[in-house]
Amino acid sequence: MGVQQFRLPDVGEGLVEAEIVSWKVKPGDTVKLNDTIVEIETAKSLVELPVPFAGVVTELLVPEGETVPVGTPIISVQTDSAEAAEALADDLVPSVPEPEESGGRTAVLVGYGPKTTEAKRRARKPAASAGSAPAPAAGGTTAAATAPAADAGTAVPAPQAPAAQPAPAAAAAAPSTGAASLPTPAPRAPVAEGNGSVHVLAKPPVRKLAKDLGIDLAAVAPTGPGGVITRADVEAYAAAPVEAPAAATYEPVVSGREDTRVPVKGVQKVMAQAMVASAFTAPHVTEWITVDVSATMELVERLKSDRAFKDLRVSPLLIVAKAVTLAARRTPIVNAAWDEQAQEIVYKGAVNLGIAAATPRGLIVPNIKGADALTLPDLCRALNDLVATAREGKTQPADQAGGSFTITNVGVFGVDAGTPIINPGEAAILAFGAVRKQPWVVDDEIVPRWITTLALSFDHRLIDGEKGSTFLADVAGILEDPARALMF
Repeated sequence: MGVQQFRLPDVGEGLVEAEIVSWKVKPGDTVKLNDTIVEIETAKSLVELPVPFAGVVTELLVPEGETVPVGTPIISVQTDSAEAAEALADDLVPSVPEPEESGGRTAVLVGYGPKTTEAKRRARKPAASAGSAPAPAAGGTTAAATAPAADAGTAVPAPQAPAAQPAPAAAAAAPSTGAASLPTPAPRAPVAEGNGSVHVLAKPPVRKLAKDLGIDLAAVAPTGPGGVITRADVEAYAAAPVEAPAAATYEPVVSGREDTRVPVKGVQKVMAQAMVASAFTAPHVTEWITVDVSATMELVERLKSDRAFKDLRVSPLLIVAKAVTLAARRTPIVNAAWDEQAQEIVYKGAVNLGIAAATPRGLIVPNIKGADALTLPDLCRALNDLVATAREGKTQPADQAGGSFTITNVGVFGVDAGTPIINPGEAAILAFGAVRKQPWVVDDEIVPRWITTLALSFDHRLIDGEKGSTFLADVAGILEDPARALMF
């Protein structure tokens, strides 16, 4: 018997700190392996952490609402096998150099919290197993980036975490299920600890995923460094999408005539930093076009009754999204990025279509991987899933990473157009305005038609006026006459 402290882990996002949003347990509660114990907010998303060992909660070390560095002990649990649990917990927090005192403050490496010398030097207890496990295959997890979305975008999207370089091109789209194609790792023998239970190495988000899918991690073959089970390993084993925690709303209560101050943190802080970086790095140019989209509105109505779109929400945004992916084929520079460090233009291999969205925790831009390879029904399904996930606050950082082009749907707010700021790592963003019935001249006669305005902001370092205008005109032409899509 012994008391084990669980330290706040790096949840795979390369972050420095996180806020304790809400505890799911209290002192005296009994917890089982992988039980959810706390909800935290990082700079990119809301995450539920599972406990990596079983026992009785003795103390909550960090109160709700407090932000602490990665590596900080947050909960104490009395366990039956403290040594084994402690060893497991250590594997979830990477070793870092000893913190140095400077001016009364502790210096901590970015992305990790302090780790004691005693913990670093502690020898691992050898595992007793029927057979030794083979070395894991090379592999790892994909770096994560931004936060949630909805089909109601905003004029200024919340981007990925700011970076000097554009995000690398993402892999091509998955089949119609929407799940990415993952390699199947080679099986390995589970390692049995002294008390007969099976312990495996996996970070808290991966444990949470496995728990949600009802998967025994001992049955999953690892491909991560040192035998760590990655998210990709679990997804390959389960062939199922990732579940994530729901978001909470934190709106300030403003009363009376006194000022109210709200700390800038989390998603909002990252959004602000990224927007400043984009606005003062990429020379923005915005062009506008007003379009008669009556044919598009008629198509939307027909699709609503088509059996291929049964149980799907069909909106004009679907046709805009399809038009963007088609037009990007003819003008691929809009789906590129400027690499300042390498002094190169990076043409993305797939259109990872981002949809800017306002959520209770701030603006985010989740994206549909390989949207250009999807059929119209599959694209509709992906948009529906993206919206539902964002509204529930379940968008994960990986869903926001690797975007290549963004649409911000300001029309849902009754706004005609805007001058959106480009998402960092991308070259252009399209604002889709409100669709209104207005008088329009057709064959020298004034008739009521469905009209909208499109506004394209682009990075003038790599997209000149001719390329930007060509792309915008292509999108407008497809919306004006959707049958034009057959020409691509």
